[in-house]
Amino acid sequence: MDYKSTSAKLAEFRREIAAIRKKMRAAQAGVEPEEVADYQLATLQGTVRLSELFAGKADLILIHNMGTTCPNCTLWADGLNGIYHHLLDRAAVVVTSPDPPEVQQRFAAGRGWKFPMVSHQGTTFAEDMGYRSKDGGWLPGISVFKREGKRILRVSDATFEPGDDFCALWHIFDLLPGGAGDWAPKFNYS
Repeated sequence: MDYKSTSAKLAEFRREIAAIRKKMRAAQAGVEPEEVADYQLATLQGTVRLSELFAGKADLILIHNMGTTCPNCTLWADGLNGIYHHLLDRAAVVVTSPDPPEVQQRFAAGRGWKFPMVSHQGTTFAEDMGYRSKDGGWLPGISVFKREGKRILRVSDATFEPGDDFCALWHIFDLLPGGAGDWAPKFNYS
């Protein structure tokens, strides 16, 4: 197919995706929230409750990160770092992983991450939220919570995987001849 015809076809697909996203937002708006416990998580400063992570905001965006051993989670967190202040204008934002707080701090400092991190190590938080695999490993994703008085309600969540809608890099690679090809994220490229 020639360039102009392909471009027109791709534009039509993007309109279809936009229409599907509109339907997804409508479905999300009608969801019955799920009440969750006020979990205790760990930081360098000590234990913190999930309710405290809202930092005075009505909503909390919480990223389920697999920790320092996952280059895909690191790629996603690097991207989150770039939009963190934009997100923070609308909601509280926190990243959680199974790594101890000291490990989180060193890794985050080495990457220049600005967002706060908490450890769910030794808790059932990630598993209860659906971010633990059947073989006991961790899964990446996002959960969004809102406060309703003293209640904490999970209003949405989604898993992360290469090529998902939550990492722009994959969609930019889609524009290259051959897409991402056999490219995979690394911790360093030097």
